[in-house]
Amino acid sequence: MKLTRRLTLAAFAGALALGTAMPAFAADLIAIITPAHDNPFFKAEAVGAEAKAKELGYETLLMTHDDDANKQSEMIDTAIGRGAKAIILDNAGADASVAAVKKAKDAGIPSFLIDREINATGVAVAQIVSNNYQGAQLGAQEFVKLMGEKGNYVELVGKESDTNAGIRSQGYHDVIDDYPDLKSVAKQSANWSQTEAYSKMETILQANPDIKGVISGNDTMAMGAIAALQAAGRKDVIVVGFDGSNDVRDSIKSGGIKATVLQPAYAQAQLAVEQADAYIKTKTAPKEEKQLMDCVLINADNSGKLETFALTN
Repeated sequence: MKLTRRLTLAAFAGALALGTAMPAFAADLIAIITPAHDNPFFKAEAVGAEAKAKELGYETLLMTHDDDANKQSEMIDTAIGRGAKAIILDNAGADASVAAVKKAKDAGIPSFLIDREINATGVAVAQIVSNNYQGAQLGAQEFVKLMGEKGNYVELVGKESDTNAGIRSQGYHDVIDDYPDLKSVAKQSANWSQTEAYSKMETILQANPDIKGVISGNDTMAMGAIAALQAAGRKDVIVVGFDGSNDVRDSIKSGGIKATVLQPAYAQAQLAVEQADAYIKTKTAPKEEKQLMDCVLINADNSGKLETFALTN
């Protein structure tokens, strides 16, 4: 689907700097549903959303669906049963989540989606997502530069049911495929998992010992890949991730992973809560349902400014 509005980091900073609206009644509840918090990106979303909701006077209900659409549906039922005023949701699948979001809408509860879009419009009030294609192109351009425009490489792809996985992969290839001396020798899904990425990287490395680089669909898989490479004594292999986690920041600073792409998860979640607050109080919806947030390349030059999916001054 075409995303029609781009919000830059500067615009987000401005939005977050706006004056706080009048507090909600203490009984008002906002449900915050994300994938599991063992991934720091999703934890940052939950923490950001919870902090903003409490600042605005709401009670919060935090739940994790573990990328299980059935579990997500049960959590939507819980939010409905608890009389939530709004739902902040990082969903469990572009197609599988449509029915759950519609169920909330039919119950009179607006949903504000973050990070991942769904394959429907007019069901959620807002879908605030990172500009994954733009971010992937940034990461791919840095990868090409680091690779010296040549060599065999591996791509680790995220969960296939997640729209972001496909968009990032396409963004990577629309850059890398222009360089004929860069050759893909393996492309495998590690389902956003560090453990799975470690295992996949071990197997790929055995079959392709001459690889020069790994480009990953997220930082968690990049961390699994670099761990497997280091265990095999392959400190020469270039690894690039996507998300902007503190773990990858630390790896960049120590000379491990070479680059990543920042998605400001914390600010994104806070913006969703601000839009939910406006909708709860005045029925004011954002001008566009689909809202894009630009990503930022992180490498050795600016990694010291990265903290919890945000750049500090």
